[in-house]
Amino acid sequence: MENFNEDAPRRRSRPAGGLEGGLGGIPREEMREPMREEAASEDPRARAARRAAELRGHNISMDEGVDEFFVDPEMVPEGWTYEWKRHLLLGAEDPSYNVALARAGWEPVPLNRDAKHRAMMPMNWTGAYIERKGQILMERPTEIVEEARSIERRKARDQVRAKEAQLAGTPDGTMTRDHDRVKPNIKKGWEALPVP
Repeated sequence: MENFNEDAPRRRSRPAGGLEGGLGGIPREEMREPMREEAASEDPRARAARRAAELRGHNISMDEGVDEFFVDPEMVPEGWTYEWKRHLLLGAEDPSYNVALARAGWEPVPLNRDAKHRAMMPMNWTGAYIERKGQILMERPTEIVEEARSIERRKARDQVRAKEAQLAGTPDGTMTRDHDRVKPNIKKGWEALPVP
């Protein structure tokens, strides 16, 4: 083993025989990886144009007003309904919510269904489903969706009727509220809620 002073500068010696490539005329393997020839020789403008075409092919939009959760109705198979559902809550999955979705018939839309579905995610995406900002695109048969919506509408109507009965009703043994002066004035209407 060689003894050397750590403070002394280190010298590189030339290989025996005076050859730079290796010892005794034996060529040495190249230590560095060769530079990518096509990247080095390609014009930067041509490379930028090629990359821009790739990005446009993946529906990348620079418009701030575009709805990133928009799903083209033409890509939804007939007889099915797509909806975005919560996938992550504070960066973690919520198993109980996922079970509730599965019991209601919702399933994740597979990314590999066709080219339009694959275009919704980046080229290098390794996941099997379409995800955005903690949401996942899910599907359910339209027939089941319509049944669930009719049940929700019926529940909403029942709640309104119960409140109307509560306002118009009186306890047993008391006078009714049929007179115009005491009759509740209930107005029904539809109006858009302001969105902040």
